[in-house]
Amino acid sequence: MTAPSTFGLSSEARNLHWLLTNLVEEVPGILSVAVVSSDGLLLLSSDPGRSEAARQVPEGRPTGPRGSSADLATVVSGIGSLTVGAARLMDFGGVKHTMVAMEEGSLFVMSISDGSLLGVHGSADCDMSVVAYHMALFVGRAGHVLTPELRNELRRSLESETAGSAR
Repeated sequence: MTAPSTFGLSSEARNLHWLLTNLVEEVPGILSVAVVSSDGLLLLSSDPGRSEAARQVPEGRPTGPRGSSADLATVVSGIGSLTVGAARLMDFGGVKHTMVAMEEGSLFVMSISDGSLLGVHGSADCDMSVVAYHMALFVGRAGHVLTPELRNELRRSLESETAGSAR
């Protein structure tokens, strides 16, 4: 796996990178992961090419979000917004998690804190309960450190990484 550079980041940001890397590497069937801020901005993501074993699908089958991790972030943000609106309409309280099971894969969205979301794109054969359990562990460990300052740091880091790769 090719880990993003964490040089110059705070210990909290490095820990979140480590947690995300651990989630992707330790849970079979996870294809990609995105952490999205409450305003829909991508804060942290896995490289879609990291888990090659999970990405091996029969020929002719779709492999998931077509472009970058920004595509997953867009979908996660949209689903998060839709479910928050539904929860308000139904007056059932806050949304804890959402799961979308499709023929060829799954999408999991879980609230982290202050509207931030963790989105996981899983293969068709992933164990949904294992994915949900590890997502809950990530949220429990990351939620209390995902402050506005850390969100800003992660966003700046992602922007500089993107600008550096565009050169």
